[in-house]
Amino acid sequence: MKYTRLGSTGLKVSRICLGMMSYGDPAQWAWLLDEKAAEPFVRRAAEAGVTFFDTADSYSDGVSEEITGRLLRAAFPRRDDYVLATKVYFPVGDGPNDSGLSRKHILSSIDGSLRRLGTDHVDLYQIHRWDHETPIEETMEALHDVVRSGKARYIGASSMYAWQFAKAQHVAERHGWTPFVSMQNHYNLAYREEEREMIPLCLDQGVGCVPWSPLARGLLTGSRERGGARSTARSDSDEIAEEMYTDADFDVVDAVREVAAARGLPPARIALAWLLGRPAVSAPIVGATKLSHLADAIAAIDVPLTPEETTHLEAPYRPHPVLGHS
Repeated sequence: MKYTRLGSTGLKVSRICLGMMSYGDPAQWAWLLDEKAAEPFVRRAAEAGVTFFDTADSYSDGVSEEITGRLLRAAFPRRDDYVLATKVYFPVGDGPNDSGLSRKHILSSIDGSLRRLGTDHVDLYQIHRWDHETPIEETMEALHDVVRSGKARYIGASSMYAWQFAKAQHVAERHGWTPFVSMQNHYNLAYREEEREMIPLCLDQGVGCVPWSPLARGLLTGSRERGGARSTARSDSDEIAEEMYTDADFDVVDAVREVAAARGLPPARIALAWLLGRPAVSAPIVGATKLSHLADAIAAIDVPLTPEETTHLEAPYRPHPVLGHS
């Protein structure tokens, strides 16, 4: 395993982050794994040197956090041996204050997350989306108080416009509050709109990127084909993917397959190797429901791409409308 600093902070994270959204209540989605089925993934990740794990309070209505906490305590001797991230924004109940980024919801949510995770702090507390109904000053001050209370070590953000992220950082700087150190953005070979503004902003500000959906919800691994054929449980029930990616993106998939075939490697390793080599990327967040998914992600760290391979992979890209901010 290789490690890197998260942006310009002193926090060291593994180059691969294991996304814990895949582990929760199978009654919610057929592709989710329960705790018993998830245990080998966390154990294998820990044995391979993965130290970075990401979840959210809304995943499986909190069940993911409960599973994450128990499995990490079993896999690591000490709490300080791993970096734990969770998120706040999406609904965790039916009440009017059970979602968003108000001070009330943030301070309530961090306590709920810590209770489910079975720990007294998270290393990275992230806002899951931008809240159009709450002043950013209220949000940033509440997050600062979470850090000052010791309940979080750092804060991060996810999937918003660059101007929104810049505004939040400016508000924090102006008031002397804690700034964001990471951006969890939608970024992969099939969706590169983040390269226009967000990634240059993160590079300029020393913010580390931890991309979600690094394999385009399985598209880049071949889970879907032109014409609508699907080969996995998740792709068979993933209507969101149908909205996010189009037939034009299969030209990118073809390029990934060609480079993978020439190397004698699975397409997932090539797609992840490209992302690992992008500026500002600290650690892609990888979901794994088969142990081969985890193995490919870890192996991708040691797959350097040539300039010619990179050019071939990038050439078929076609611009997208902004996706993933809601």
